[in-house]
Amino acid sequence: MGDVANVNDLLDDHVVLDLECLDRIYLNVYVPKLQMPGQVIYFLHDHRKMPIASPAILEKMGNRFREAVRSFATTNNIPIVRFMKGERHIEVMEPYLKAATEPGIVAIGVAQEFQSVFSATKNRQATGVPSFTFAKADRRVTAYYFYLMDADFGAGFIKICSYFPYPGKVWVNGHEWAKRQALKAGIGFTELANGFASCEDPAGLQAICNRLGPNQIEEFFQRWMQVIPIPLDDRDRLAGFWWELSMRPRTIVFDAPRRARSFFESTVADNIDIGRPDEVKLIFARQIRKNTSGEFATRIVTRGTDVAISAFYKHSRIKEYLKEGRALRIETVLNCPPILVCNVASTISPS
Repeated sequence: MGDVANVNDLLDDHVVLDLECLDRIYLNVYVPKLQMPGQVIYFLHDHRKMPIASPAILEKMGNRFREAVRSFATTNNIPIVRFMKGERHIEVMEPYLKAATEPGIVAIGVAQEFQSVFSATKNRQATGVPSFTFAKADRRVTAYYFYLMDADFGAGFIKICSYFPYPGKVWVNGHEWAKRQALKAGIGFTELANGFASCEDPAGLQAICNRLGPNQIEEFFQRWMQVIPIPLDDRDRLAGFWWELSMRPRTIVFDAPRRARSFFESTVADNIDIGRPDEVKLIFARQIRKNTSGEFATRIVTRGTDVAISAFYKHSRIKEYLKEGRALRIETVLNCPPILVCNVASTISPS
């Protein structure tokens, strides 16, 4: 019986592509100057010049936004699709995205979701003049998903909630951006789902992936915010009331599926106790005490012959799994970026 191969042995001679690239990018969209109750009053009374900072004004703004979305869809012949409970949005929208032949908004999804929005309480004044206080609360409101086809990123969406302060999300795909840049640069590659299985110029492709950063994503966001209907206008933007974005995946492709499987089995064996607090601390550089809230665990999940390892820290995780039986994918999901300090891992190259 031969010796059991360890992780380093499997990486030495059997990796045909090692690529670090942003994969699916899911960002929060928020207006920084509209996050506190006092900012709401300032926006309505001082900026919008309303005599009373009333929730009725916010209701009118929301109604105008909803009507603008309906008018935009009608004028541009864009289908409005209502998401049903339990549906995967991307599966519902996939036919519309596949049918797209040029850049543009392909469909608008509508969903009822819980969002953190402002609610108002009326105060009793001796003078009889009404006044209101505002506070954040989770409310079930309408959210619009503008699914689009972008010339640089391919398929993506921008979600805007229909109620003040209009939080949202942005979803784009870094691998799809890299593919389009590689085609422009004349670099040949073979696709692996939404990623890469092989490449004629791995160094050139990695250089392309390294270029993808905040500037490209910001350009994508601002470009489409000039296209879709939004509840804030130019005067709001000039006054600083505008949305900002807040937020590392890696793929190693082996020369044969059995090498990937062996690598994964070795990884599981080497890291079976990764969920212990002192081990998680090595990944996230955070102390974990008895009164620290959140989830701190490692899960090893097997579905059929597929295995996935996930290490959780509060609202974030590192996930390692096999893609199509041969590509080792390492994904980092940060749902609360301020709690983490992340260091870029070194690249593993075949000898």
